[in-house]
Amino acid sequence: MDATPTEPSLSDRQRLGEAERFAREILPAVSRTFALSIRVLPGALGRAVLAAYLLCRIADTLEDEPALDAAAKAALLDELERCFDDAAAADAFPARVASLTGEAAHLRLTRNADLVFVLFRSLTPATRVHVTKWVREMIAGMRKFVLLYPHGIRIQSLEEYREYCYYVAGTVGYLLTDLWREHEPSISEARYRILRERCRSFAEALQTVNILKDVATDAEKENSIYIPEELLKEHGSSHAHILAPERLRATRAALATLVQLAWKDLEGARSYLLFIPRRAVSIRLFCVLPLLFAYATLRDLTHIPHALARREVVKISRREVKSLTLFGFLVILSNHAVSWLADRAMRRPFVVVR
Repeated sequence: MDATPTEPSLSDRQRLGEAERFAREILPAVSRTFALSIRVLPGALGRAVLAAYLLCRIADTLEDEPALDAAAKAALLDELERCFDDAAAADAFPARVASLTGEAAHLRLTRNADLVFVLFRSLTPATRVHVTKWVREMIAGMRKFVLLYPHGIRIQSLEEYREYCYYVAGTVGYLLTDLWREHEPSISEARYRILRERCRSFAEALQTVNILKDVATDAEKENSIYIPEELLKEHGSSHAHILAPERLRATRAALATLVQLAWKDLEGARSYLLFIPRRAVSIRLFCVLPLLFAYATLRDLTHIPHALARREVVKISRREVKSLTLFGFLVILSNHAVSWLADRAMRRPFVVVR
């Protein structure tokens, strides 16, 4: 649906302060990386990205809910989609999700979805149209895959993998790019069209890196396997044996194909970042941090082959996060320096010694 999103009411205006406080408080609890990035965006743009990001996290929480069957998940996703046009549905949504289980911070966010929608309805009409369009597209894709795999997602082919990544990540790339165009005067129509051609690689590269580092966790705790079955079988493994010790060499061989896909997409992501005008400093800062962290994480994934056997989640060190953040901010106005830093993070840990 493309109906005009609900206008903010007097009640919304009275609750807006509470909604803003909640959104900024919950953000670092549901994403360390994007909490850093969103905070650098100013004013109306920062509020728009904050609201959109939290709405995406709510949808993701519903998709991952372990205690619900596929039909119940689909019904909640439908109800979430209805909240964009119906303030009463948004206010009633917390009661619909009161019985959910799972990770505490994501549950708290989902049970306060009414406040996130108050924040959403405070955005300008044009901004709300962008957010509504792309978050609904994400919700529709999640609903499709939940019903397609009622006993846990089991991606079958690289083509299906790409489709899944489009819904859960590519949509975010398009959403952000539409918001950049609306809020940043230095992004001309011609530049916007080129950014739009590259934004899917930017978002899907980050998604692939997250999938690769969380293979064991997704399989064991989320009952989801995103590594394509046909790819695993080509190398002598399968969804049923993805973590079996005797199949780890075969599983790692299959993962190598996705690693190469991630490297390629990261180069597309770098191209996206470098095409953002230097005058759009805050937007460049928003993009550079997850990009640098993804390069460093993918580097470690290729250098720590035993991580899958130990069922570990690969994470770069806090010292490297701080170093990449500091230098990312220092070099953000220079495309050459940003590329140098990305190349450096790709080769070996980047840690500033004090």
